[in-house]
Amino acid sequence: MAITAFQSVTLDGVMQGLGRPDEDTRGDFTHGGWGNGYQDEVSMQFASDGMAEGGALLFGRRTYDDLLGFWTTTPDPNPFTDVLVNTRKYVASRSKDTVLDHPNSVLLAGEAAETVMAVEQDTAEDLTIMGSGEVARALHKAGLIDRYVLQIHPIVLGSGTRLFGADDRTDLVLERSVTTTTGVVIAQYRATRSRRC
Repeated sequence: MAITAFQSVTLDGVMQGLGRPDEDTRGDFTHGGWGNGYQDEVSMQFASDGMAEGGALLFGRRTYDDLLGFWTTTPDPNPFTDVLVNTRKYVASRSKDTVLDHPNSVLLAGEAAETVMAVEQDTAEDLTIMGSGEVARALHKAGLIDRYVLQIHPIVLGSGTRLFGADDRTDLVLERSVTTTTGVVIAQYRATRSRRC
């Protein structure tokens, strides 16, 4: 099993509130929707290629509710919704009482790093973390992420929750990079070591 973190970040590493002004206002964040206007055919093709590789998705509960809630209520049919609905989704939550409202969803109740390690024992299926900053940071700190795919947007916000915090150093090897027509650099990195090795 390989775990990939697929994240959109600003040049200064902020990942909070990518899609909508009201998406995530925690900490009085006022820059929500900063990712709008940067999507193009290059980024769509990159995402489509990634989805075609298969595997399961891993979310934190908040991102799961927000992302699935949005894409399953959008009126226009699109392949992204089909993938989200039909793919197995693991949802990390500290509460065993969390209710998962969408099909093909499996609750991982407890601390994210511990529950994901348990999943690794039971399946060879690759996992992709989409958004879900708290989960990504917990797995990063535990050395469980094998690959990082970062969509680095040409914008500096100066505030907001960043993808990486004060964690241990992680050395990465660039495997692939693509620049979109809107200036987004999509960089795929492999972690050179992890704590589970």
